[in-house]
Amino acid sequence: MPDESDMRAYSDAAGSRSSDSETLADLELELPDRRAGKVRISWQLPDARRLFVTTDRLSAFDRVVAVVPWKGQILNELAAWWFERTADIVPNHVLSLPDPNALIAVNAIPLPVEVVVRGVITGVTDTSLWRRYDDGARVIYGYRLPDGLRKNEILPAALITPTTKAEAGGHDEPLSVTDVVTRGLIEPTLWSQVCDAALAVFARGQRLAANAGLILADTKYEFGLSPEGQLLLIDEVHTPDSSRFWETASYEARMSSGEEPESLDKELVRQALQQAGYAGDAALPDLDPAVWVQTSVRYRQAFERITGSAFRPGGTPIADRITSNLRTAGVL
Repeated sequence: MPDESDMRAYSDAAGSRSSDSETLADLELELPDRRAGKVRISWQLPDARRLFVTTDRLSAFDRVVAVVPWKGQILNELAAWWFERTADIVPNHVLSLPDPNALIAVNAIPLPVEVVVRGVITGVTDTSLWRRYDDGARVIYGYRLPDGLRKNEILPAALITPTTKAEAGGHDEPLSVTDVVTRGLIEPTLWSQVCDAALAVFARGQRLAANAGLILADTKYEFGLSPEGQLLLIDEVHTPDSSRFWETASYEARMSSGEEPESLDKELVRQALQQAGYAGDAALPDLDPAVWVQTSVRYRQAFERITGSAFRPGGTPIADRITSNLRTAGVL
């Protein structure tokens, strides 16, 4: 968890990086086919490639809720670390990183389903296992769950709980593994390959996280097809945006006392919003600025714990640095 020196340093940094030039909320480049998601912006490149830039935007409840210092760089570099360490399980879309916030990738066609893998029963959103279980459901995502489960309990085996991909401003729709095929979203053989790859990558993630003293509680994967039809793991892998990471050392004690696990992800933000009465369909509440500082610290700590390397912030202004590095790489 963040110590006092971390908090002071990151509080100062967050204050000094509050302008649009010092954090990356958006970016305009003279490239075609600009597409903006909640966190990433992408552009078409020649030779069946695509440029992705990861911003400092943070999303929760399917909405962008803040801009968090260093978040984009941490996500981009940590995802690249995981892509490298799971490439033997399933190929991925990475070609190069011309900048700490930028990725050049294969221009894959995304599959229309988000593949969520859950190793525990937890969560506060409408699509989470715990929220639906606590409301009385026992058949969730096509799985029958027993009575008596506790929030944040580790499941006997990881579960794949797919969702649709909502349009901007919408909410993801829960699916069962069977729904994906019966609704014609993905053909059966390909979907079987996706499920096998997702479970294997998750198992690898659990093992490497355990080496860092962390529990990989759950995660979200996206898959796509290359221009040649090859299945690829795309978007990001095992970052604090797409995954929950809990401290192993304090997990059992906190479960026994009914406390939430110590986390190194954005669950802090979800919980703060929920405690403020926000459920994703109203005006965003004002949160204590410490929430954003602590989130930035946790993202940094997750990067360093998992990779075993110190996080080194890139130069600022970030937008100018990205543009310069893209010119050097011959992209602009």
